[in-house]
Amino acid sequence: MDLDPRATPGPETYRFLITAIVPRPIAFVSTRAADGTTNLAPFSYFNAIASVPPLIGISINDRAGDPKDTLRNVRESGEFVINVVSEPLLDRMVQTAGEWPRGASEFAIAGLTEAPAHRVKAPRVAESPLHLECVLHREVPLGNSVLVVGEVVWAHVEDAMLTDGRVDPAKLAPVGRLGGELYSLMREVAKRPRPRVSRATGEAIG
Repeated sequence: MDLDPRATPGPETYRFLITAIVPRPIAFVSTRAADGTTNLAPFSYFNAIASVPPLIGISINDRAGDPKDTLRNVRESGEFVINVVSEPLLDRMVQTAGEWPRGASEFAIAGLTEAPAHRVKAPRVAESPLHLECVLHREVPLGNSVLVVGEVVWAHVEDAMLTDGRVDPAKLAPVGRLGGELYSLMREVAKRPRPRVSRATGEAIG
């Protein structure tokens, strides 16, 4: 199979990409609107993009004249929280993905609990074991989407998710996004040490 994006309708290219680039981490984004209402939605065009300062990127489809609640709230408040979707949260996360009416709180729809954040006004998902509190760093228009770049100003993870002081992916059990109605669950973790070589000579070290 070959695909030429310039000769392929956008929706078909989208369906190809979401099945070809897998699994994708899920940013379960909670926000608060200017009127105080809250919103919760999942996005899988998401990843870490810098460490100093810690920056993350979320690509959100930009609907002309009718931005998604998440994007509108981020623009109004300048902040948001990324909540990790662990396996026990999968079904409730899927509930929040519907095109619910503007102003509806997906927290209530999915039976999830709002918890206060440390540095931002947007709430955390209490049931999530890991949270990244973010302030808006910048917006970058890209094609039919907006890349929302957020700076992490506070992070919290449950101690039970740690091994030797680091987040243990086996304990965190994050859900990965595949295409359509498919998701990946963590069952095995492979460990491979990186080669240690001299940058000057390319020879092995040790």
